[in-house]
Amino acid sequence: MAHALDPKLEYLLRQGDNALILSQQLSQLCGKGPALEEDMALTNVALDLLGQTRMWLGYAAELHGGDEDTLAFLRDAHALRCCLLVEQPNGNYADTMMRQFYFDTWHYFLMQGLLASTDSRIAEIAEKSIKEVTYHLRRSGDLVVRLGDGTAESHAKIQVAADALWMFSGEMFLYDALDRAMVEAGVAPASAPLRAAFLEHVAEIFAEATLTMPDPDAWMQRGGKQGRHSEHLGFILAEMQFLQRAYPGARW
Repeated sequence: MAHALDPKLEYLLRQGDNALILSQQLSQLCGKGPALEEDMALTNVALDLLGQTRMWLGYAAELHGGDEDTLAFLRDAHALRCCLLVEQPNGNYADTMMRQFYFDTWHYFLMQGLLASTDSRIAEIAEKSIKEVTYHLRRSGDLVVRLGDGTAESHAKIQVAADALWMFSGEMFLYDALDRAMVEAGVAPASAPLRAAFLEHVAEIFAEATLTMPDPDAWMQRGGKQGRHSEHLGFILAEMQFLQRAYPGARW
């Protein structure tokens, strides 16, 4: 694809696709939350992420041509650049919240770093997103603590989720040539300080939640940022993209 030659465009797609796919995942839980307040909160987070998606993909569309809808609904799985973490199944409530917590922790520190981006548009997107992202992190961290330090069943389930999803948490810090080019240009923050901040925050929340933190040096999955995805993404896109593909150009 043409955008593969443009590191900045590819970087924008990575950010937009992460928010897009996680938003779609959370939207599937509308009406299925364990309590009304939580049901509404999950939907609100999905809407926050969708708004961030529009900013990232809108900027990408300016560089690539087309529009944000085309990028969201007419790319195949191999053209998406989301991390493998966000495409993991919703599973039970503990799975959903641990996936969210790992993502939110990385996302918060990334947005903090992007506030200083040499690309003014990216810095502006980070500034518009940071309040939402801060709330997301506070909320998911609080729920991890409540589940971990709750009943024996909730503790067991959130520990299983923490262990199972850990291997997907490292891809966000595994920088490739494109990431490094963005760092050298001052567009994006370096990986090492982001990972250090991530591990410190996770360790703090896990200690409060009485959870055992997985080995930081454990082997990590990778490939999503380069378009190599799990089988889960195909099912997500089949639902998300159906209308535009069945009725091209459809409008409300």
